[in-house]
Amino acid sequence: MSNIIGAIENTVPISLFNRGLAGKIFAEVKQGTAKVVMKNNAAECVLMAPDEYVRLMNEVNDARLLSSAVQRMSHFDPASTISIEEIDRKYGITPEMLENADEVEFE
Repeated sequence: MSNIIGAIENTVPISLFNRGLAGKIFAEVKQGTAKVVMKNNAAECVLMAPDEYVRLMNEVNDARLLSSAVQRMSHFDPASTISIEEIDRKYGITPEMLENADEVEFE
């Protein structure tokens, strides 16, 4: 029952925007209450605060990255790895070269 009440309270007919109530609706959205804008009895769009949108997009991107990592790890064969020493030999990297290299920051 609370889902139905929440849906009704968070649904806004587009006609309210035409009646000059956009400021009130936007104020509610800024307080964290997403609104579904209805037009001709169908959902037209969803209004949400920018911070909430960014949070959701970050969550979606994190889920995509996790899915990609899980898929890649399912094909991982430890026997196919190459040691750092082998890579250094292959590319001619010496300890002296690494000592003189600048620090790199990863985010």
